[in-house]
Amino acid sequence: MSSHMLFSLTLFLCSCFIISNGASNPNSIYKSFLQCLPAQSPRPDPSFSAIVYSSVANSSSYTTVLQEYIKNRRLNTTATPKPAIIITPTKESHVQAAVLCARKLCVQIKIRSGGHDYEGISYVSSEKDFIVLDMFNFRNVDVNIATETAVVQAGAQLGELYYRIWEKSKVHGFPAGVCPTVGVGGHLSGGGYGTMLRKYGLSVDHIIDAKIVDVNGRIMDRKSMGEDLFWAIRGGGGASFGVIISYTIKLVPVPPVNTVFRIIKTVTENATDLVHKWQTIVSTMNSNLFIRILLQPVTVNSQITLRASFVAQFLGDSATLVAEMNKIFPELGLKKQDCTEVSWIQSILYWANFDINTTSINILLNRHSDNVNFLKRKSDYVQTPISKSGLTSIFNKMVELGKVGLVFNSYGGRMNEIPADATAFPHRAGNLFKIQYSVNWNDADPKLEQNYMNQSRVLYKFMADYVSKNPRSTFLNYRDLDIGVMNGTGMIGYKSGRVYGEKYFMGNFDRLVKIKTAVDPDNFFRNEQSIPVLPGKSRKMTKLN
Repeated sequence: MSSHMLFSLTLFLCSCFIISNGASNPNSIYKSFLQCLPAQSPRPDPSFSAIVYSSVANSSSYTTVLQEYIKNRRLNTTATPKPAIIITPTKESHVQAAVLCARKLCVQIKIRSGGHDYEGISYVSSEKDFIVLDMFNFRNVDVNIATETAVVQAGAQLGELYYRIWEKSKVHGFPAGVCPTVGVGGHLSGGGYGTMLRKYGLSVDHIIDAKIVDVNGRIMDRKSMGEDLFWAIRGGGGASFGVIISYTIKLVPVPPVNTVFRIIKTVTENATDLVHKWQTIVSTMNSNLFIRILLQPVTVNSQITLRASFVAQFLGDSATLVAEMNKIFPELGLKKQDCTEVSWIQSILYWANFDINTTSINILLNRHSDNVNFLKRKSDYVQTPISKSGLTSIFNKMVELGKVGLVFNSYGGRMNEIPADATAFPHRAGNLFKIQYSVNWNDADPKLEQNYMNQSRVLYKFMADYVSKNPRSTFLNYRDLDIGVMNGTGMIGYKSGRVYGEKYFMGNFDRLVKIKTAVDPDNFFRNEQSIPVLPGKSRKMTKLN
């Protein structure tokens, strides 16, 4: 586990029962919850024993449930801290009871919707006693084409959402991510994006209602939670404020014909000039067009070089796309034979690296269609074009390091039109593209992990001159504990939270802190990078005998 997660957190301030003379263990926590959950349920419910998993009482099932939605093998080792229990609610009253019991018993609660958090903070903790509330049973998707809306529960995956939309309509879609197994709850609450962000913006820009369980166990919708909290859970991360039950989203129109292409160039094939030219067009090119660049060190003819893959989607036919590219980016040399015309749902398969000719759309309902590796991610935003000499230096550094790749995601279009404070997600106009630092590996050798983690940090440091500054902004859904973690409570906690908070949320951070302090003053919903509360605003903890 990263040393950044091994910080010391003072007991959070709340009114709670201490489970046992200060020292607790998984068995005592398990028994305490089994006693507490029925008592906190609004009506008699015999099902609680079937949804609580313990490493002591039912260890085999516990291990299966814990590991089923771990999407980073780096956080699935014998040394990784484990929750005392896992609660897998099947109804809203289970969620309410779990929150109330965790608060009463003074145990930290982690909330997992899909397990794709890159640092695993939805199922790993630096605190000694914690539980996981695993929302995978909340996966219903109710699509209403007449109103062009859908109610999607937090534990559903993006693939399930896309499939259910496609079931009802071939000309509707939703602007979210390209990985089908990502959980809706975390993706939407953090400001998830996809290939239609230049046309329609982000997922959070199309959320029109939500259902959340707050710190007092109340179920609230947009009207009852108020506009401040509704604003916060659209880009500010839901886990700082409560448990997201569902989102109501507005669907968007998609054309019957979409076009995708992939063109690969190495440095010797003019990749540097092409990447430089791409920077100059991304902000103003047709909003129906999204072009991603994958940069990766590769070996060609026994020589390590840098490969640039231009991967694109166009909301329209190939003839229109080729004509457009010939006007704005003729250097890439796109021809009609480079293009593949697909439906919108087929484009989802394409971006997920499935063969669109042989893969059934039903694969989107497979909750484990992805490959799980060891991985590390980081992110940056670029606001001014990087010079050719700068790109050459970056490419040489990547070749020198040997493993870490970069992903350039084009901004502009609709992203330039939405104000930075319209939702909690702030990274809008002024950004040319977002960078994802990406390194995967399959071998469990600790020396490899140390090497690859170090490579990602060295490249991140090297990039400082080329990316945004004051603050060096970062994307919440590319979680990165290297940029700071919550340390302590009070003023210390607030100051440590500001370090990473301003990078994730920029000018929206202060409003998020005020909302957090108003709805969760005791910082019950907390994690290693949660929104801090204002110092001096939380209530005193009282030990009840």
